Amino acid sequence: MTALAYSEPEPKTLSGATGDWEMVIGMEVHAQVLSKSKLFSGASTEFGAAPNSNVSLVDAAMPGMLPVINEFCVEQAVRAGLGLKAQIHLRSVFDRKNYFYPDLPQGYQISQYKHPIVGEGEVLVDMGPGVARRVRIERIHLEQDAGKSIHDLDPSASFVDLNRSGTALMEIVSRPDIRGPEEAAEFVRKLRQILRYLGACDGNMQEGSLRADVNVSVRPKGATELGTRCEIKNMNSMRFITQAIDYEARRQIAILEDGGKIDQETRLYDPGKGETRSMRSKEEAHDYRYFPDPDLLPLELDQAWVDAIAAGLPELPDDKKARFVRDYAVTEYDASVLTAERASADFFEAVAQGRDGKQAANWVINELFGRLNREGGDFGDSPVSAAQLGAILDLIASGDISGKIAKDLFDIVWSEGGDPAEIVAARGMKQVTDTGAIEAAVDAVIAANPDKVAQAQAKPTLSGWFVGQVMKQTGGKANPQTVQALVKSKLGIE
Repeated sequence: MTALAYSEPEPKTLSGATGDWEMVIGMEVHAQVLSKSKLFSGASTEFGAAPNSNVSLVDAAMPGMLPVINEFCVEQAVRAGLGLKAQIHLRSVFDRKNYFYPDLPQGYQISQYKHPIVGEGEVLVDMGPGVARRVRIERIHLEQDAGKSIHDLDPSASFVDLNRSGTALMEIVSRPDIRGPEEAAEFVRKLRQILRYLGACDGNMQEGSLRADVNVSVRPKGATELGTRCEIKNMNSMRFITQAIDYEARRQIAILEDGGKIDQETRLYDPGKGETRSMRSKEEAHDYRYFPDPDLLPLELDQAWVDAIAAGLPELPDDKKARFVRDYAVTEYDASVLTAERASADFFEAVAQGRDGKQAANWVINELFGRLNREGGDFGDSPVSAAQLGAILDLIASGDISGKIAKDLFDIVWSEGGDPAEIVAARGMKQVTDTGAIEAAVDAVIAANPDKVAQAQAKPTLSGWFVGQVMKQTGGKANPQTVQALVKSKLGIE
């Protein structure tokens, strides 16, 4: 597969009182593994269940209960690593990350520290046609999620819901390669896209299936040494990620230019106030007293098993985008729109197969996606199938309908359904191609407007008025090219 050529964007800078500053950003993305059961138990991962209804004895940390690894969750992590062109470690170790919090019943989180399941990879973050930032992935490790503390049900008590306790997460850690708020949001968007293509995570940020911790530091433009970073926790919106980074970078610049120093800490973003606020000092690895979990043996994978997973991977967004540009002659921008979701890419390809690729892209993007956007619908809600849209394009190609009639036909199919060819036949929508009939209409319009004839002969661009009148008189059914040719011939203009 031939990849598209890219150049890297210039780092975004912020102006301060003492000069320009550069942002350095790294991400830790927590992606919930798309699995019906949890990482170490058979409890359901269904979203929206009644509090504490999806909790096994293992999840609740009852004495004597031992974790048992879910093989499918391991497979999903391997699939994610392969999709990010990362190294798969055939041997990895689960560790206990020790800390106390009411929604963590064990008093520790089972995670991976020194020996994660996935090593170094990369993500190509699109920043516009021909421009992309290559962001290195440091590691992906598997870990269990904690439960959820609820503080707004009672003025004097907090509650704990353990439905999420033990749910499998992939923590995807990037290198500090990102250089701006928009790049950070696009990194999460691209990562989400890849994971959804792979079927490893549904990427639903509203339900908490994908959330990000953002590490932000600043340094003078041109400097190479990294500044002290602050971590912004639990970001679940691209817009909030962008706003939080911008605020945090400006906050740090103001402190440094005032002669202060940045304290390494964990912060939260308040979208209502548009600012970050201190949560706690940033922990280091030794604070968690990591050690190998004595209840779990090292995880050892067979290379043949990993190879079988690799052989079953779908075509990923970057490869599909390059192929669409090459095979269907669409622009890089249109290819990006069409490949945003795997389902929309499959839909386009079904429409474009054996037809004009550019025309198919225009109809899918402008008519179908445009209509869905105006009506607030999702792609899965489309009442027009790929077969129906393809049939409309076939009618245009055969000359049975014009582009204008095609749009009217699209509206009918959208509202009422049905076979486009049968609708055209039943409603008399077929384009008029009889030259004699069209010529008669042209003659009638010219005869009725002698003053316009002289104007058009003096200024040929006004011939379009006659074309419009003929199309109106024929109910839009006349072949536009035939009308245009006859008008110019009758008026004696080129």
